[in-house]
Amino acid sequence: MAAPVYLNGAVDLGRSLLRRPMSFPAHFTPGPVPTVFIVNVIHAHPGRQDEAFAIIQDVVRYVAERKPGFLWSNLAKSTDGLTVVNIEAIADEGNVGEFFADPVFVEKFKRLDAVSTSEFHTYRVTDLVLPGAVAA
Repeated sequence: MAAPVYLNGAVDLGRSLLRRPMSFPAHFTPGPVPTVFIVNVIHAHPGRQDEAFAIIQDVVRYVAERKPGFLWSNLAKSTDGLTVVNIEAIADEGNVGEFFADPVFVEKFKRLDAVSTSEFHTYRVTDLVLPGAVAA
């Protein structure tokens, strides 16, 4: 498998990878799917948002490559330069314990302490709101 190329936070997987069948194809459902999310809110020390972002990118990529409970992640920087957020879908609440049982993961995650304070919470989807139908 070719290594992804990261461009401004986006991943270019190449055309050959896009033609491969996905094991979890995306689709809409009429109601909420019982998905578990981890939401990390990282409060960067002044002037350290880019460093905090790079660290959580490294953590998430490590998990994505090694942990089968990982489904996907959205990483974002606030426009005010103060925070970074990681919204990560996982298969089950138990995956959190699995991630923190990995000493390499723990060391990578601890690097955030030098550039930020952070907190994370686990959520389970209980409602799904979709845009209304467009009138014909």
